[in-house]
Amino acid sequence: MKIAFVMDPIAGVNIDADTTFAMMYAAKERGHQVYFIDMNDMSARGDRAFTFAQTCDVRRIQGDHYTLGEREHTPLDAFDCVFMRKDPPFDIPYLHACHLLELAEERGTLVMNKPNGLRAANEKLYALHFVGAIPDTLVTKSAAEVRAFAEEHGGSCIIKPLDGHGGEGVMLLSLEDRNANAILEVMMHHETEYLMCQQYLPSARTGDKRIIMLDGKPLGGILRVPQETDHRGNIHVGGSVVKSDLTPRDLEICEMVGERLKADGLWFVGLDVIGDYLTEVNVTSPTGIQELGRLNGFDASGQVIEWIEQRIA
Repeated sequence: MKIAFVMDPIAGVNIDADTTFAMMYAAKERGHQVYFIDMNDMSARGDRAFTFAQTCDVRRIQGDHYTLGEREHTPLDAFDCVFMRKDPPFDIPYLHACHLLELAEERGTLVMNKPNGLRAANEKLYALHFVGAIPDTLVTKSAAEVRAFAEEHGGSCIIKPLDGHGGEGVMLLSLEDRNANAILEVMMHHETEYLMCQQYLPSARTGDKRIIMLDGKPLGGILRVPQETDHRGNIHVGGSVVKSDLTPRDLEICEMVGERLKADGLWFVGLDVIGDYLTEVNVTSPTGIQELGRLNGFDASGQVIEWIEQRIA
């Protein structure tokens, strides 16, 4: 098969942690042709999408981990599968790229994840569809509502922007902090942008679990443990990763969200779970598959490629 990856520059990836690199490597090991695509090189003529693509040979030698071929202009539907793995933010160029990818999908290319699903599923707001799984949550542009919500939860709560990623902008707001009003002004841009507020979960100190979902089923989970000086467990901000089995509550959450993920074409997804609660649903470029496979002794990225093989077959 010909499998293409729309992604950020491959030169900067960490080959021991990057999920996209792991899937490129797994695809190569399984005998498939691997291609690199820069999102900015996509275009359309009429109802057909095109791109400049480069063959990409990958190897596990940091600093010498890839070789790109010549840029070739080709229809996007020439590929059997296209992974949309451009990192957030989900901005206007990303939205337009999803529209172009949909043209390829209509001509038979498997796009992971489905462009319409990516457009519809904000990684913060999508969790609101599963009220039985999430902590008490408020989304608002009103600073007064945020303060009232914090009061309900003992004077503090977690606040986060709707378009953040990798833990960026996630803060523990305390009403006892004299900076609280200023923080809300900055985060909400003087009540012109939405803010998500969630009750603070003390179990966050012991870790934030990332559960990798494939076709609505869990592949497994890892626990991201925050540093003593931070409340966030995200790998990008220094959280350490440890092995973690899925609890009965984790499996219950997976069951609650799985069918909806499949229906929306969100086949490769990362759920964030703290204690007994789902906090986010990561659909654009979820990470953690290398750590999952390494800690649990199986080829997690290879399973993703195998699923693609079976689906296309």
